[in-house]
Amino acid sequence: MEEKFVTTAFEEPPGPRWHFTPWQEVSNEQWSDWRWQMTHRLRSVEDFAQIINLTPQEIAGLSAPGKFRVDVTPYFASLMDPHDPNCPIRRQVIPTEQELVPFEASMVDSLGEDAHSPVPGIVHRYPDRVLMLVTTQCASYCRFCTRSRLVGNGHGMFNSASYEQQLDYIAETPQIRDVLISGGDPLTLPQHVLERLLQRLHEIPHVEVIRIGTRVPGFLPQRITEDLVTMLAKYHPLWMNIHFNHPHEITPETEIALARLANAGIPLGSQTVLMAGINDCPNIIMDLVQKLVKNRVRPYYLYQCDMVHGAGHFRTPVSKGLEIMEALRGHTSGFAIPNYVIDAPEGGGKVPILPNYLISMSDTKVVVRNYEGFITAYTQPRDYRAHDPETCAYCQAQKAEDAQEGVAGLLAGHTRSVAPEHWHEAHQRQVHRRSTAPFIVRRGAADLRHIQSCETTAVLQPVNNLQSVEELV
Repeated sequence: MEEKFVTTAFEEPPGPRWHFTPWQEVSNEQWSDWRWQMTHRLRSVEDFAQIINLTPQEIAGLSAPGKFRVDVTPYFASLMDPHDPNCPIRRQVIPTEQELVPFEASMVDSLGEDAHSPVPGIVHRYPDRVLMLVTTQCASYCRFCTRSRLVGNGHGMFNSASYEQQLDYIAETPQIRDVLISGGDPLTLPQHVLERLLQRLHEIPHVEVIRIGTRVPGFLPQRITEDLVTMLAKYHPLWMNIHFNHPHEITPETEIALARLANAGIPLGSQTVLMAGINDCPNIIMDLVQKLVKNRVRPYYLYQCDMVHGAGHFRTPVSKGLEIMEALRGHTSGFAIPNYVIDAPEGGGKVPILPNYLISMSDTKVVVRNYEGFITAYTQPRDYRAHDPETCAYCQAQKAEDAQEGVAGLLAGHTRSVAPEHWHEAHQRQVHRRSTAPFIVRRGAADLRHIQSCETTAVLQPVNNLQSVEELV
């Protein structure tokens, strides 16, 4: 009989106790039980009023009809400063009335994930990897959540049938070598369900790497039990993408959880969202990344805040991110420096944003500057023999990525141009006659100036390997 996925209640225990007044009567055993933490999450004005001095703005946010779901574990709530409305912990999880204010360019699906979803729960944006959404539930809910259109929806749960459909797609798509399991938070799933998913993915021959995206080590470190970690270690190569935004989240409980994962041989990478009033300070990010590497976590991404509904008040200018990157490079270890990226709207993917270290270049010299402003010239070789892809076994074995090659395809000579959508149509001239005088009409080209002036859509879509205008029609 074929084994089915069955979703049942949460399971498993331990992790040390954080003493805090409202929970003085709670036993250490209860506090350390992740199921107790999930069952006793805070969600209402009355709940939070027991532990912090709520502001009128927070009361308005918590009382708003139709708001994005609120749930905060007692553990994470215990880290809040009860007297400081600007506490970086409480600002991440307690809504304010600012969340209700619309802002320019906000979107429901800011990353265009739905447009890249061949089957429900699969996002196939890049050629060799997919995002696999397996739950809509989280331990706590970030107010800046990119997937707030899906996450927290108790009626939108994934089930055995949806898992089978996702697994079938991955199994039938041989170019997929990397699967990121996310949601929601996969570590809130019953352990046997999560293990069954890992086992099935591990059995697909072309899936080389499995990743889990989770915020549980910060929201609910009690969930990282020895039993869970022992199960995860059976499915190497298994990586884990975790999420920390502020050094206050790195507590003794979290450090124990991270140590368990690292000791099990699970590589850990952390992503951070750059947010106004929470971590938009070079010194805060510096402290965070250094605490992470001390706990064997590699800072992976520093994200520019997405243009998702409800997150407008968290957004910073891109210049703030560049300022932070300038403060990190050269001032801490290279492996402690994350990639600063904009996850491009409408499905453009992650675009790295760097300070400009290349000043100029000729055919013999490259002029660069370092983090201190020291400028020097690097001499280019005169006798370099170019790599020959025709005799390279790796180049010959490379699988085609078709239209997704982008600039790499230009450099490899696979195509001669990458044109924005409708570019060929826009440059097709037609001769119109008025009396006997001919004149040329250019058919409505939308270019970068139109994007900057907001006169057209926010994206120009590249199209590769165009043979004729008719292929666009």
